[in-house]
Amino acid sequence: MTPKGVASFAILAPLLLIVFALVFFFMLPTALGSGPQLFFVLFFVAFAIAIILPLNNLPLTLAARWRMQASNQMVLCVFYLVTYMRHTSNLELAIDFAGDHLQAPLSVDMKKILWDVETSKYESVRESLDHYLESWKEYNPEFIEAIHLIEGSLLEASEARRLEMIEKALAVTLDETYEKMLHYAHNLKSPLTTLHMLGIILPILGLVILPLVVSFMGEAKWYHIMMLYNVALPVMVYYLGKSMLAKRPTGYGAADITKKNPELRKIRGVVIPLGGKQVLTLSPFALALVVFCVLFLIGFSPLLYHLANPSTDIAYLRDGTIDTIDYTNPDDLEESNEFFLGYRAVIKDGKETGAYQGPFGLGALLLSLAVPLSFGLAIGLYYKTRSGNVMKIRDETTRLEKEFANGLFQLCNRLADGLPAEIAFSKVAEVTRGTATGRFFELVSINIAKLGMSVDAAIFDPERGALREYPSPVIESGMKVLVESSRKGPLIASQAIINVAEYIKQMHRVDERLKDLMADVISSMKSQISFLTPAISGIVVGITSMITKILGSLSITIGKVSQQDTGMAGGGVPAAGLLEIFGSGGIPTYFFQIVVGMYVVQLAYILTILVNGIENGVDELGEEDMLGTNMIASTALYCFLSLVVILIFSLIAGRILSKAF
Repeated sequence: MTPKGVASFAILAPLLLIVFALVFFFMLPTALGSGPQLFFVLFFVAFAIAIILPLNNLPLTLAARWRMQASNQMVLCVFYLVTYMRHTSNLELAIDFAGDHLQAPLSVDMKKILWDVETSKYESVRESLDHYLESWKEYNPEFIEAIHLIEGSLLEASEARRLEMIEKALAVTLDETYEKMLHYAHNLKSPLTTLHMLGIILPILGLVILPLVVSFMGEAKWYHIMMLYNVALPVMVYYLGKSMLAKRPTGYGAADITKKNPELRKIRGVVIPLGGKQVLTLSPFALALVVFCVLFLIGFSPLLYHLANPSTDIAYLRDGTIDTIDYTNPDDLEESNEFFLGYRAVIKDGKETGAYQGPFGLGALLLSLAVPLSFGLAIGLYYKTRSGNVMKIRDETTRLEKEFANGLFQLCNRLADGLPAEIAFSKVAEVTRGTATGRFFELVSINIAKLGMSVDAAIFDPERGALREYPSPVIESGMKVLVESSRKGPLIASQAIINVAEYIKQMHRVDERLKDLMADVISSMKSQISFLTPAISGIVVGITSMITKILGSLSITIGKVSQQDTGMAGGGVPAAGLLEIFGSGGIPTYFFQIVVGMYVVQLAYILTILVNGIENGVDELGEEDMLGTNMIASTALYCFLSLVVILIFSLIAGRILSKAF
């Protein structure tokens, strides 16, 4: 893309949106005689003006995301360079080693550095590397400092001094990462508070007022609230959240192990064993689609029933029976106590127009809960089944990484005793039996003893290697160092393994400190996802159903009075005037609940992405797993609380109406 293209697109797209709004919501309705939809015209004009700046900054946003994805791997990059340079002082081989173990985009950068030398663009690796570091000068100076320390170690004649500079390179990266994340955590509190107030707290407070608005303002329609809560607010919350993520500094990011081991993609779904090694994997999308279609049809069944039978309804009669009634029959309406659909006659100028609006009934309201549940449950099941099996492997691998340093210390002690690596693995496997580390070393030992493999093949073989069950780049790099250094003797291998174990401990120590810093910042967001937003929204829906039911019964009673007497004694307000004030009971609770429920689903989705981004940076696998858990839990909690509150407030409304009328 070019600067001219970006600037013109940022102006042209909003203009096209404004033209679209004028044509479809002003010109066409006016030509058809139904009157212009000024709300939608104003909404799209305001939305078009609001997106000019984000569209203009779109390349910067995409670049910031790519940069954050690369920055998340810089601690590991320095770790790989230092690990290799510790036993082999060769910068070119160290960069090649890092490029093999990192993931894109930083792995591509490492390979590009070597490619530029191979194609004679630069005369040496150092020249190519220095040119590459220029792109990080403004964003990650500690990475540049660490690389320069590694380059400087090549010029040291003293081995002790060389090792000291190499170790300092990793220490500088870890310390600066912690310091930058500390400042980020402190600076994040103010924008996060703004995000909570504008995107979460104020809209939820608005939900508390909405029952009165929708009941007394006849002009307010359900699609007006939908455009505000399901379009404008989610877009604003997402944009503010992404703006915060763009400022996130380098972290210790998690890796998507399916990119490192494509074989794991086969278990992205519901795996059904068929005997032996044969398995059947159901598509997560197909499962989610079936769940969505079933629940969505249940949720929309009241509308389908009314479409097929416009003037009939199912009602709970005063004699305690359930029967079908006809809206056009006054006797049926008189005998009905509670309606399933609850459509009400549209009143204009104090008279019924013959049309009906709704549904307002309790049955339709309860069935409408299936609509947000269909979206939340389908999205949650899709991500959960897609990531669940892979996350089990990554969690086991992460547990191994935490224990791995202790296992490496024991392994290096065996190597220091003069034992060959083949025997050292079996000895350590016996000592660490029952742990993830013991299982890993046991797999290596079995491959060596029973299959006759070499140490290299026992670990890295694509069919039988131990890394097949524990696809971790950190463990893989440690084992690579072991295999290469063991060629120089057990003592050299022992020393190399000690350093790898120490580096792993340092990285995990900093990672835990970073999580502690982020805990205070994201705890409120997690509470919003897990409880506060679903609970408050469910209570609001219940209150709205009660108010709407009472006002609807009141409007029916006033309508009967207006038919008997055109005015009230003593010059009071005519009954027809009161009928106009209350209208037909406001926005149907069926649509109101769907709007609120979808807002809960959207908010859970957006906040989950932000929480994962703040906590882990760019971690697609972790994001999918978190989305699967939060979407199901948040939506299910909202639907359950709404169901309970609606039933409770319906009983309260019934008691009030039985006493009042």
